[in-house]
Amino acid sequence: MTYVLDRDQGLLAEGDEQIGLECPYCGVYAHMSAQSVPDVSDLLQAQPKHVGLVFQCDACKAPVFLRFAVRGYSANQVELNRNFVELERPKERFSFSYLPKHVEVLFREALACYSSNSFNAFASMCRRSAISAFAALGEGGKLNAFDEVMTAQEIAGIDDDTFAPIKAVLFDAGDEEDLPLLDRAQAGILLEVMKDMFYQCFVRRGKLTRAIKVRRFFVEESRGDLASSA
Repeated sequence: MTYVLDRDQGLLAEGDEQIGLECPYCGVYAHMSAQSVPDVSDLLQAQPKHVGLVFQCDACKAPVFLRFAVRGYSANQVELNRNFVELERPKERFSFSYLPKHVEVLFREALACYSSNSFNAFASMCRRSAISAFAALGEGGKLNAFDEVMTAQEIAGIDDDTFAPIKAVLFDAGDEEDLPLLDRAQAGILLEVMKDMFYQCFVRRGKLTRAIKVRRFFVEESRGDLASSA
């Protein structure tokens, strides 16, 4: 789909298609309606490399800011690259209540880096989060986490070359400067692997332990009631 800013008609989209995004405010996947576009005459005169547009979420009516690279200029139009950058991304969610406190603090900061498109800062915080998690898991914790990550790779069907930077971030023992540089796609894979690893190592265990405690409590209660009525 091609986006064009026309001097007379404003923003035009090929086939009248609309932009659909997960809103960074309400979290709903919704259509985005153009709310404010720059003056095309000013753009044609200045010819910047990037253009910012304001859209409105059709679900909650909040303003959403997108940045487009300019593909080319003509006499009356500005053609925009179809790929855009979300200047505000939806916050990633996770069941933090089951994580050890130190791991929680580091992983929250990792997710904040990801939401702001700082993917290599995200990788660094994932490394720190993982090291903290391995320590919290105790002896054999890192090996168990490695097994969970390799299972995730197999389930997702990710090839070894694509997965290599993910394993390097989480398990290599090198210094921070040795971390591989990640692009958006690799950071997305790392995000889902981290979530799955923490779920398997902490959240699943916490939920199961809590559920069993609740079951035992009600069993003991019912036994007490039977004993008192006998």
